[in-house]
Amino acid sequence: MKIWVDADACPVVIKDILFRAAERTGIELTLVANQPIRKPSLKNITMLQVPSGFDVADNEIVKRIENGDLIITSDIPLAAEVIEKGGAALNPRGEMYTVDTIKNRLEVRDFMDSLRGSGMHTGGPPPLSQSDRQSFANHLDKYLTSNFKTE
Repeated sequence: MKIWVDADACPVVIKDILFRAAERTGIELTLVANQPIRKPSLKNITMLQVPSGFDVADNEIVKRIENGDLIITSDIPLAAEVIEKGGAALNPRGEMYTVDTIKNRLEVRDFMDSLRGSGMHTGGPPPLSQSDRQSFANHLDKYLTSNFKTE
């Protein structure tokens, strides 16, 4: 099992939680982004820089993910593709996307896109709160405890 991070838009505080988890467990963690990302000098944490472009990082993650891997992303279409391939997806606010929830999340996303396309201002998500960070850390720990076996 590996953790993949859609790192361009991932908040620094969430990456820091992931770095601590990778250091503690030894799990492989890969940051995927189209620009260099700061990371600790641990051999189990790598940075994969991809070319700039629409969905280039997403496509690289989907190409490399394996059954049982975990992706950290707020990108709902990417999460849906990962789930389809047998991976798991957790967003930076601590929501674990599942086969049961992803279809509804895609529908809401598409609806909001159509509203924005018609000129309606829908606003963005609120800033990441302390409870969001705690929820993320709790869901990550729960997932690692259930799915990652140290050697």
